[in-house]
Amino acid sequence: MARLIDTLFLKAFGSGGAPHDAATLDLPPGRVVVSTDGFVIAPLFFPGGDIGSLAVHGTVNDIAMGGAVPHALTAGFILEEGLPLADLNRIVTSMAQAARDAGVTIVAGDTKVVERGKGDGVFITTTGVGVVPAGVTIDPTSAQVGDAVIVSGTLGDHGVAVMAHREGLEFGTDLVSDACSLNGLVGAMLTKVPDIRVLRDPTRGGLAAALNEIAQASRVGIEINETALPLRPQVRGACELLGLDPLHVANEGKLVAICAPERAEALLSVMQAHDKGRDAAIIGHVIDDPSHFLRMVTPLGGTRMVDWIAGEQLPRIC
Repeated sequence: MARLIDTLFLKAFGSGGAPHDAATLDLPPGRVVVSTDGFVIAPLFFPGGDIGSLAVHGTVNDIAMGGAVPHALTAGFILEEGLPLADLNRIVTSMAQAARDAGVTIVAGDTKVVERGKGDGVFITTTGVGVVPAGVTIDPTSAQVGDAVIVSGTLGDHGVAVMAHREGLEFGTDLVSDACSLNGLVGAMLTKVPDIRVLRDPTRGGLAAALNEIAQASRVGIEINETALPLRPQVRGACELLGLDPLHVANEGKLVAICAPERAEALLSVMQAHDKGRDAAIIGHVIDDPSHFLRMVTPLGGTRMVDWIAGEQLPRIC
């Protein structure tokens, strides 16, 4: 284990100073944000990423959705006996590169090994720490009637890409996960529109779960327009073929933003100017609804409720 830590983890992540049981951080002034997430995706490697890069992206994004600037991560690895060292090296190398790309450091961690057949390769848990700059207040309870609802890009890419790769499905074109760190995009958004009310990444449960959570927390309703939703044709086709609703499919590199209506065009413009938000679109608005429902206007002009996902979600996609 000592050799593994020295030759793999410390080599990839950096020593961070003298060996110790905990890392010491120098953080700038501001409110500290902390988030923890676990990653059990299968397969470990998928089009557009792997469990290592995903572990960084997922936690960095959770920190960024609080309006915070991510600074440091910790990582815990549960390794199954017999995991090829080449696979572990590939995962750790990818994780280190994702951290560098996001501008964060991995400052502490832990490694455990379980018996063969009891770990499915590797599970990773990451914890992130960030600081909210002065003047920024992102709160899921702050959506107001009339506010605009914006998504940063196409929906369902990650969930469909992972599922298609896992099941060996072909849809006539390559599907790639959207997994990426969004802290750079969020920073650009807050520079232009510092009074954004709500940010959320629509991961498990997809856009439907994210918007239902916001509606419940803010005690409002939300109405979206089906024709405004950015969807890749191959994602739409795959969901139709498999009987899935793309609104319930997970994303790992997209966000939802809610802002005052008079700020919507400015926010959309800065998002579309960023490489992580080129396909951003205004998809709806916040409405007065004592039932706090999410509803969608269909292309025929009708309206349907978009409820929380019922039954089992797509398994092992994050």
